Amino acid sequence: MFIRIVKMSFHEENIPIFLENFDSIKEKIRSAEGNRLLELYQDKNSPCIFFTYSYWETEADLENYRQSKLFDEVWTFTKKLFNDKPEAWSMDKLVSIQ
Repeated sequence: MFIRIVKMSFHEENIPIFLENFDSIKEKIRSAEGNRLLELYQDKNSPCIFFTYSYWETEADLENYRQSKLFDEVWTFTKKLFNDKPEAWSMDKLVSIQ
């Protein structure tokens, strides 16, 4: 399992726009080949900071999504709303206890 975490920081006035857009495209992202989980988090102490947390079957699945028309549309829209440079982490899941 391949995990991708993306940190995004928005201008406060852009948060409702981001959330509305995310709501409209989340199922499309989740339906991307190889995607097994998509979650969105908002920081408790800094509400302008959000994280997406996604599981992918393989790194290639994520890369295929990142090369897709859907990703291009999502990222083109979203990056205009940022107030800081986004950060991303890629990792392999080693252990999960439920």
